[in-house]
Amino acid sequence: MAADLTAPPDSADLALLRALLRDGSLSAKEAGAEAGLSQPAAWRRIRRLEAEGVIRRRRVALSREKLGYGVTVFMGVKLAAKGRSRVEEFERAATAIPELQLIQHVLGVYDYRFRVVARDLTDFERILRRRIMTLPGIGEVESNVLLSEEKSAPPPI
Repeated sequence: MAADLTAPPDSADLALLRALLRDGSLSAKEAGAEAGLSQPAAWRRIRRLEAEGVIRRRRVALSREKLGYGVTVFMGVKLAAKGRSRVEEFERAATAIPELQLIQHVLGVYDYRFRVVARDLTDFERILRRRIMTLPGIGEVESNVLLSEEKSAPPPI
């Protein structure tokens, strides 16, 4: 488990984070150069930010479209019955569906929000009928097809 953050990130930390957000594959030397730090200083700061849990992991960003997933759908999901064992069973089954790219347990009108990727609407219908609607405890679902994405950003730093 990551240690508690002992002090808020300073301006040098934030400069490193901005560089890594732009390109997570940067070396400590490259990120440090962008932040005005030496390689050893950048490396120490990056390791500290990882140990404190500020940097959770570095990822490769793949193009869904270039991989053939042309449709993104956001779904609101209500469970028919609630209770700890039902929620756990539902979550286990939902996390096994590879097309569910994001599963969020939320408060409000719905119990869960999903982001689903599909090759096209026919593929989404197959995923919906054969995988999502057969999840244990599933109740109501509402689907919203993404037309365009105007902004996708990390937290402001």
